[in-house]
Amino acid sequence: MDMTTSTVETNSSLRLKPKRTSAQAGSLDDRFSAALGALILLAAVGLWSTSALASPVPSGWTNLFKGVQYAVGTNNPGIAGNFPRLQVVRCIKIDLNDPDVRLFSTVKASNYAVESRETLTLTVPHFLKQNLLQIACDANYYNASPGGADPTSEGVSCDVFGLQICAGAVVSPQTTADTAGDSRFAAVLFTTNNQPIMIFANRPPGTNTAGIYTAVTGYYPILSNGVDISAAAAISYPDSFIHQVQPRTAYGLTQDSRYLLLMTIDGRQSGYSDGALDNETAYWITQFGAWNAINMDGGGSTALYMSDTAGNPVGLNHSSYLSAYGHERYVGSHFGVYAKPLPGFINDVTPLPDDNAATVTWTTTGPATSQVQYGPTVNLGFASTYSSAMLTNHAALLTGLSPGTGYYYRVFSSDGANQYSSGILFFTTTNYATANPIFDLTNVWMYGTANLDGVNWTAPSYDDSGWDGSGPGLLWVDTRGFANPNIPVPMITQMPANAATGNPYPTYYFRTHFGFTNSLNGITLQATDYLDDGAVFYLNGTEIYRLRMAAYPTQIFNATLAAGYPCSNSVDYGDAVCPDNWNVSGDLATNLVVGDNVLAVEAHNYNVASPDITFGLALAYTLPSSLPPQLTIQQSNSALTVSWSRGGFTLQQSSSPAGPWSSVPGPVVSSPFITTASTTPQFFRLTK
Repeated sequence: MDMTTSTVETNSSLRLKPKRTSAQAGSLDDRFSAALGALILLAAVGLWSTSALASPVPSGWTNLFKGVQYAVGTNNPGIAGNFPRLQVVRCIKIDLNDPDVRLFSTVKASNYAVESRETLTLTVPHFLKQNLLQIACDANYYNASPGGADPTSEGVSCDVFGLQICAGAVVSPQTTADTAGDSRFAAVLFTTNNQPIMIFANRPPGTNTAGIYTAVTGYYPILSNGVDISAAAAISYPDSFIHQVQPRTAYGLTQDSRYLLLMTIDGRQSGYSDGALDNETAYWITQFGAWNAINMDGGGSTALYMSDTAGNPVGLNHSSYLSAYGHERYVGSHFGVYAKPLPGFINDVTPLPDDNAATVTWTTTGPATSQVQYGPTVNLGFASTYSSAMLTNHAALLTGLSPGTGYYYRVFSSDGANQYSSGILFFTTTNYATANPIFDLTNVWMYGTANLDGVNWTAPSYDDSGWDGSGPGLLWVDTRGFANPNIPVPMITQMPANAATGNPYPTYYFRTHFGFTNSLNGITLQATDYLDDGAVFYLNGTEIYRLRMAAYPTQIFNATLAAGYPCSNSVDYGDAVCPDNWNVSGDLATNLVVGDNVLAVEAHNYNVASPDITFGLALAYTLPSSLPPQLTIQQSNSALTVSWSRGGFTLQQSSSPAGPWSSVPGPVVSSPFITTASTTPQFFRLTK
């Protein structure tokens, strides 16, 4: 082993406030100012009528993340004085004073062009997951080309209406082009230290954006200085559709500017939630503590998500679009929040993975034991060595891992009276070996639809020349007559459906030959597939993997249906819109041979009435490779600090480089290790 001795600037002077100064009040458009003055009495009457309601009232706040809280509200039309429609309301409260809270919006599109290609469409849950956010929702109005307000896929060019800024970069300027048709001027801006300003009429060219780090824009104000002004907004911003009962997204600020509120009201779902009018939206966001508020893009775009402990999106509301189409709308503008986990007995959980081992460290608020459970799925299944030492700084070593593989894990600590655990978290091991391609997704496969129960069709010697046909991937059949436009790779070869039933066959069979001439010692096969729905894979006649099928040793027949469908953690579930990645190593890879090999696959549908099946697979391989760690020793007076930068190692010591070597008591598996320097030579090394 190798052994050697060895930002973002905050502008504190710029503090913008959400309350409008007299100058800002004068900048409101004349129509809105006139309407507001004419409707003072009407607004007061509206405020009196809503404040007289004994209910509905929201729930108390629940902590989701550090600086982020969540509350819900419901309306019962059967109670006297309530609104005459069902409403389910969700609200996120964000502490803008929390130093760990960061705000984020949609980034600029590649090949950016102002007013035409400012952003690319993306669902809210995908926006959350791609950017590792904790909270995400819809934001500005937009126009996609093609598709307008309702594009048919992600990645479509969008013109965002009104000002939008992401990480200090202007994504959409407030231009005169945004004033065409319905004006979108109501903006909320944040400085680098999250100080907010809400501008109801940010008319072109808009306010000075120097020092602004994040900004998004809605349609019109509904709440000003604690007063419902939605009736004035309806006059100033006439729109025969938006002012009707609709699903809603609204943003608000509290009177002290400390809290940002993101609120959704579900709608268009009879028996669950009907939606809301402007004044009802103003009422609800007031109940959650808003002093000023604006109406954002809503309708089918309304979506509010949080992340689970593994970073996967979890829906907080239930949008009308998801209810109708099975996935969220592909929108052009989003708003998100980064936040840290809530502090508890267990804190600061940090994985440090290497290729085939990992070190996990964490702290506890009091002395406690240490252990980590881990595994390739959320069911975990493995555990590190249990340590009964009562410590506040913990480290556990996980061994026997596969390179380039994702692992779920959670940490456990007990103080004797109580046992504590983190949520389920995730890391991916490194892979120092380079993936070497065998064939890609456009590989040619023979395909067949005949029932092959009892036939040894996976054997290398089997003659598949009489099958239905052959062609490059992706291979597909869809009785609706078109290739799925949401699948991100080409669908090239169309296969036949069952003419007798009008549906795809329950099972399609595939075979391909490939040559291999490299070393077989320690090889790992790496597969990437796009598959709808389940499959069993065979290499030279031996089963090597099952994907979304009944577990081995359950026998699989032609009529056997898949046990699941692709992208089950996505709102686009059911279609092959995301890849499956899996590895084969050890005993399962031993039937790979130098020379000609046959990979055979049987793909099964999830439902006999499902209209489609899709299949394509790319195959690569890696061979073992190691990268020695770097060990650093520093001495300061009598203190000796031994440190290293990679996880998965155990520190050993000796009085001689020739040994004998022994593990430092603990054992010590995390860096740094601090000890007292000796008058005699000391040697250290890392080992796996």
